[in-house]
This record gives sequence, structure tokens and C-alpha cells, in this order.
Amino acid sequence: MTIDTDILNNEEKISFALRSLYHRRGFAPYRMRKFEEYELYMKNKDFLLSPEVITFTDTNGRLMALKPDVTLSIVRAWRPAPDAVQKLYYDENVYRVSEGSGGFREIRQTGVECLGFRDESCIREVLALALESLARISPESRLCVSRLDVVEELIDSLALAGDARNEALRCMGEKNVHELRAVLSAAGAKPGETEKLCRLTLCSAAPKDAVGELAAAGIPEASLTAIERLAADLPEESAGRVSMDFSILGDMRYYNAVAFQGYVRGVPSSVLSGGCYDRLLRRMGKPGRAVGFACYLDKLERLEVSGHA
Repeated sequence: MTIDTDILNNEEKISFALRSLYHRRGFAPYRMRKFEEYELYMKNKDFLLSPEVITFTDTNGRLMALKPDVTLSIVRAWRPAPDAVQKLYYDENVYRVSEGSGGFREIRQTGVECLGFRDESCIREVLALALESLARISPESRLCVSRLDVVEELIDSLALAGDARNEALRCMGEKNVHELRAVLSAAGAKPGETEKLCRLTLCSAAPKDAVGELAAAGIPEASLTAIERLAADLPEESAGRVSMDFSILGDMRYYNAVAFQGYVRGVPSSVLSGGCYDRLLRRMGKPGRAVGFACYLDKLERLEVSGHA
């Protein structure tokens, strides 16, 4: 069957190109209903991009919600099998507050999830797929990647009390090193340790270059090894299109190991976001590891499609 792409709008063209890519890479399509029990989102509100959820009461009296997120629904429905890795892709509408309008919108979201793996191979595969997805969206794109275990190691070494840890992470996420220094000073952190965390926060370099930059800042050897391993895992053709950025944190109650965001020229915010969410699996009583990402098609209305389906 031949599809006349000229009749598709830009969002549809991008969605078609991405779904074709994921299908060719061996991911299976996943379909879901438009609503879930509100309890799922109430228990995991801090995992959502926006805490506001549209709710309604079903005919049986249950409080339901139009789905604001896809990953939570997939994890809830997933039935693990021993030594089996589930690789899924989706093209779904979600209902949440839009960054631009400030009100609820129906937003088209396309992405992949890889659940139940135990080694690093799926992380490498999903990172490569994120890079390919960005290339389909725009020839001028960049993937920014963080190693959350590196951030956690430095943060934990400071033994911050009370809300100081959360405040330090907030400052890192905002790349606000001036306030970060103030928070750490008030918490009694040593100046040398403070500067390590500030250097990590401001780091923005190709993975291999980041190793040298952070080694000069005195980052522990184990952390440098983790960054080197990540650099080695990235496809060779990704040179110049990937940066290390340790301000990408997500919510560490859910995310671990690797987190990443994708950007394209002409769009001021990330158009792709993902990472490892092993902690979400454990929180929902599921074994193994998980990694995935979503592309936010509502942000791409004015872009031309660069790739081919």
C-alpha cells in the first residue's frame, strides 16, 4: 500500500515517520483506552509533567481520569515474564495542561518503552533510537544526557540534612550555581565539595570531553568511569549531536542511571524526554529494569519533517 504523505499535516507526518522507525526496530505497537482509574495518577502525581488531571465519575461510582501520561498505564498493564523483555511503541493522545497555553489540551505523544531487561543493552538501544527520532524530526537536533548515579553520588557524599538535598537538586535543575552555593554553604558543605557539584551542574560538553573536564574538577573515579561507559555506548555517528548535561534530573524517586532530553532548532523547550525508571517499576511492584522516552508532537506544529518514513 502506498501512502500519499502530501495529504498529512506536519504532526501526522512526524508521527508516521516515528512509528515506521520503531516498527522496523522490532518494537510492537501498544494501544490503550483514553482513561484510567484516578487512583493511579493520585499515587504518582510527582511522576507527571503536570499534577492537574481531568476527572469524572464512572457509572459504577469509580473516579476516573483522562490519561495525562502513557508510561504509568503501560507499567500498570505490563505482565512480566521470566527472561522476557517487552519492547513497545505507542502513538497516543494525553490530556494535560500545556506549557504554552496554561490550560488543558489534547496532546499527541509518540514514544517507546523497554521493560524487563537486566543489562545495559536496552539503554544503548533506546538512546540510539532517541537520536534517530530527533533526526527524523529535524536535521538540527541535539540529545542532552545525564548520569543520575553520578549526581546522586556527589549529593549523597555531602550528607545534606532536611530540605537541603531537595533544594540543591532544584538549583542544579535550574543551573543556578549562585543559589546552589548558598544552599550548600548554609548546609555546612566544604568549599571543595561545593565546587565539584557546581562544576558538574555547569558541565555541557560532548561525553568524551566531559570526562576530562570533570576529572579536572576532582569528580570521583567511579563517576568518571560511568560517564566514559555512557560515551562508549553512544552510536559513532552521534558525534556532535550529544552533550552531557547534569542539570537533567527528572524525579529521582522514579528515575535512575540515565536521563535525557532532545532539542531541535526552532523550539525553545525539549521535544523529547526519557530515561531509566527502574524505581517506578519497584514502586509499582514490577521486577527488572525499564527505559523509554516520549516525543511531544504538539511542540512540532511549525517544523518541516526532515526524515523519511
